[in-house]
Amino acid sequence: MSDKPSIIRETDEDARNQARILVHTASHAALAVIDPETGFPSVSRVLTAMDTDGVPVILVSGLSSHTKALVKDPRASALFGDPGKGDPLAHPRLTVRCSAERVDQQGEAHARIRKLFLERHPKSKLYIDFPDFCFFRLVPLDASLNGGFGRAYILSSKDLVIL
Repeated sequence: MSDKPSIIRETDEDARNQARILVHTASHAALAVIDPETGFPSVSRVLTAMDTDGVPVILVSGLSSHTKALVKDPRASALFGDPGKGDPLAHPRLTVRCSAERVDQQGEAHARIRKLFLERHPKSKLYIDFPDFCFFRLVPLDASLNGGFGRAYILSSKDLVIL
């Protein structure tokens, strides 16, 4: 048994709010997927928007390796938060472990998400309707918040989504 104090703080409303702000204000994230051919993690940058329930959404091309990986294995992680001036590790960031759910292009959700995505990323109008592009909802499973030096938290999916 260790006498060392835990570096993880008890999740409180301030941590929940900071996590939600990081996700909701982000225009992009680093998306980590599992490469189906090698089994290695692979990371890429994706544009993000928010569905009405607070679940992050991404628009991706079926030609990209990260889309092919999500189709084979929906497990992913997304890193939200931009470093500001100075030490990039001093700025808050949130890693969300999620399950990627492809959005049916014929479904009701697609029109809603398309509208929300265009509001966040108007330039995506150039390619949003290309036949190889699709949306995925990144449904949170849990998250790890680093709110700055000495401020680490573990959050549940309920801490992140709007019920």
